[in-house]
Amino acid sequence: MSAKQHGVLVFILTTVIGLTLLQSGCNFRSWYPPTPLIKSDLLTKEPIARNPALLQPELAKATAPKTFDAKFETSKGDFTITVHRDWAPHAADRFYNMIQVGYFESEIAIFRAVDGFMFQFGIHGDPAVNSAWSNSTMPDDPPKGIQNIPGTLSFAQTGSPNSRSVQMFCNLGMNPSLDQPQPGGGSPFVPFAEVKQGGSVLNKINTEYGENSPRDNVQGKFKKQGNDYILDRFKNIDLIKSVTILELDNAK
Repeated sequence: MSAKQHGVLVFILTTVIGLTLLQSGCNFRSWYPPTPLIKSDLLTKEPIARNPALLQPELAKATAPKTFDAKFETSKGDFTITVHRDWAPHAADRFYNMIQVGYFESEIAIFRAVDGFMFQFGIHGDPAVNSAWSNSTMPDDPPKGIQNIPGTLSFAQTGSPNSRSVQMFCNLGMNPSLDQPQPGGGSPFVPFAEVKQGGSVLNKINTEYGENSPRDNVQGKFKKQGNDYILDRFKNIDLIKSVTILELDNAK
């Protein structure tokens, strides 16, 4: 075989092999020196820019639409709620603003869940965000006759007037005691939303840890240490991965 014929044969074989590897999805990188990686937030772990209102809740003052739907993505599946501003205007505005400023763009732990009663969430995984919102309370909403029945959502409170902030809960049972004025002068727990779709997900939320013992100061430690604490303390805890607005009724 002449040198020319040998060269032609090598070229043909190289071309055939290359096409075969390309069609099979093989990676050519091993054939060449590695190329430098392009810097990105994922690779450098640099913090992604976030809404200033996450650390300055006084900036979150938007008025919610009359009604809107929001989708919860959780570790046990998705469900959708409808928010009714006429049920509880202050609560609806707070929830709407929390979504808009990106409060739910990180994993939010369902840190308290009691079978047949409710599951509770709202403490942020970032201690800095918790510190900023710790005193950001809102006025009580006067009750409109909406009851805490399965599938309704209400904000948590201490029992004192005007003590609601960012914690909320979803009712898993009939809870008429929450519809009454609370010891300490607090108003009833006023629902602001109801589950529209995906109600079967509610009963899949893990309730094995039950109540948070005040003796252990679970909530206090969670607020100060964030998800590093709660996810280590409760290995099987369920998470809210995101909350997004689906539909808006712009009529105020």
